Formats: sequence, C-alpha cells, structure tokens
Amino acid sequence: MALLPVADALQRLLDGATALPGESVPLADASGRVLADPVVALRTQPPFNASAMDGYAVRAADVASAPARLSVIGMAPAGRGFTGSVGKGEAVRIFTGAPLPEGADTIVIQENVRDLGGGGIEVTEPTVEGRNVRRRGLDFCVRQPLLAIIATGDELLPPGSALGPDQIISSNACGVTATAQSVGARALDLGIAADRKDAIAALVKKAVKAGADVIVTLGGASVGDHDLIHDVLTGEGMQLDFWKIAMRPGKPLMFGRLGDIRCIGLPGNPVASLVCSQLFLKPLLARLGGRSCRQEIRTARLGVAMHANDLRQDYVRAVVREDAGALIATPFGIQDSSMLRMLADANGLIVRQPFAPAAEAGEECSVLMLR
Repeated sequence: MALLPVADALQRLLDGATALPGESVPLADASGRVLADPVVALRTQPPFNASAMDGYAVRAADVASAPARLSVIGMAPAGRGFTGSVGKGEAVRIFTGAPLPEGADTIVIQENVRDLGGGGIEVTEPTVEGRNVRRRGLDFCVRQPLLAIIATGDELLPPGSALGPDQIISSNACGVTATAQSVGARALDLGIAADRKDAIAALVKKAVKAGADVIVTLGGASVGDHDLIHDVLTGEGMQLDFWKIAMRPGKPLMFGRLGDIRCIGLPGNPVASLVCSQLFLKPLLARLGGRSCRQEIRTARLGVAMHANDLRQDYVRAVVREDAGALIATPFGIQDSSMLRMLADANGLIVRQPFAPAAEAGEECSVLMLR
C-alpha cells in the first residue's frame, strides 16, 4: 500500500465524523460540555454569553497572532453590558460575569494585555475563538466521545511494575488519555494485550461492548511478524481505510471502521504515538464531541541549517523562542521516535514538507505549536 499524504489521511479519518447525539446531564456535570440543542426554559443559565475572566472582549480574528494592537471603545462591568458593537481592531474592557458585547467572540485575559495609553492596548499572546466565554445555556450537552485504548506487546508492563530484563513500561496510554481529555472525551484504558490474536481480540470485544466511539491500539500496527492488530481488527469486521502515511514519525498509522466505531492503530514508538495523537486523534475526538480543534501553525526562522527532506512529511521536535520580535525554531539534534525527553522539552514541531530542499539557518519554516 502506497504511503498516504498527511493531509489526505486526516481528511479520510474525519470524513463523516459529526457531533454525537445529545444526552441529559446534571448542571453540575455540564461544565466544559457542548450544547446539543437550544435550551427551552423560563430561564437559561447563564442567560447570555458571559465573560469568564476580567480582560477585554475582542474578535478572535484580530488576536489570532500576537502582538496585536486594538482600540478600546468602551467598558462592560458585571450587571451593565456594553450596548455597542465590537468591530475590526476594537476591544471592550470587560469584567467577569458581564455579557459578551455584540461582535465579540473571545475574551483576552488582562494579564495578556499591555496598556499603551490613549485608549490603545497591545495583546501579547494569541487567543483562540471562544476562549474565556461562558456560553448561554448549559443544561443539555452533546454526548462525550468514548475512547477505548488497547496497548499491545509481550514486553510491556503497567507503570509501577518491577521490570524483567527484556521488559519496558507501557507509557503511551497515559499520553493518549491526556490527549482525549484535553478535548472533553472520556478514555477507557483496557490495559495491555499479549502478542496473541486471542488476547487482542478479547480487548477489542470489551471496547465494542463498552460502547466505544473510537478504538485506539498502541503498537502492533506495522508489518512485523508480531504486529497482529490489522489481522485481529479485520477479523472482527473492520473495513480498512488506510495503512501507512507519508510522515515521520508515524509512518505505520492505520485507520478503519468497525461498524460505527472508528479504529486507529497508532505506532508503538512513544513519540510517534503522541505526535499522531495530536495530528489525528485529537481532531477526531473534538469533532465527535461537537468541538473545534484548531492547530496553531506559526512562522519561524530556523536556528540551524537542516538537510533536504525525502518523500515523507517531517514533524521535527524543536524549541521555539522569541528573539527581537521573531520566532526562532531550533530542532534537537536527536530525533529518534523512541525518545520522549526531546518531546517533553519541545514546545513546537517544525513541519518539513516532502522533498523540501536543504535550508540554511535563518530561513523561514512552519511550526506546529505544542503549548
């Protein structure tokens, strides 16, 4: 099977994914959930889109990158909303609990704003749409996606175990769980399956019985003698969509559908597993949960020269820092996909397109920001 471009893989993985049906939940459990239908009641709570923080009501389009300069056109304290409309390049000083002014869709917290005097401010950090806004009505919410996680490998033991000479700790499930929770999904860790078809199949059946919307397997998705995931899932009825992507790390990513369940086979190498989780699993779970998931791509300058690239799209772990108003992205010298230390220290991934020519230090590059 030919290597599939990253963009095509993501499009096919998300194809047909829409928000899950609604469910009723207690108001106390509705924080961070997504409204499925308009709330019909004598009152809604909150009764309007309200600011969750002290700061400035703005348009997300104006603060997608920083620094951004805006003109303050009014004030909205709690109990007395701003009656005008926020236009391009404008902001309203707002306080916690105040209604979101017309035209605004985002709150920039005051800690990320510098007062320029004369009614002008400078936003020092980019802010995404909807940040720090309490949406009107919270009683009925889109069902949370359920992600079932299955690790595979005779060499794996749970964290905290005493290791034998040929064993390692299974860590990928922890990172995948955190990724799922970051977009409001529930994660069900089904544990570690031995490298036997019957052991893997038993956990797949548990995932189906639990009502999983997505099944993620960790490891066992490449083409080695002990990589059994493909055979097990197809034996259970999965229709394979693609297997292998033109990217690094993460080439052996697999995707298919088992009825209504989406199945993703992540690579076993920790870095590849976590990078693929960010690129593919996170957008899928966000869409199923009725959320948007926007990747933050910034333009930076290379801190060092980089070699020409081959046919795969590279995601290179890097440290991104600001210098004289410009971002400088410096890749780590070691990019082995088993090494988590560099990923933990990285705050960005330099995205190198297939067949990109060699680049000198100081040339522009694209960076997927991690935090």
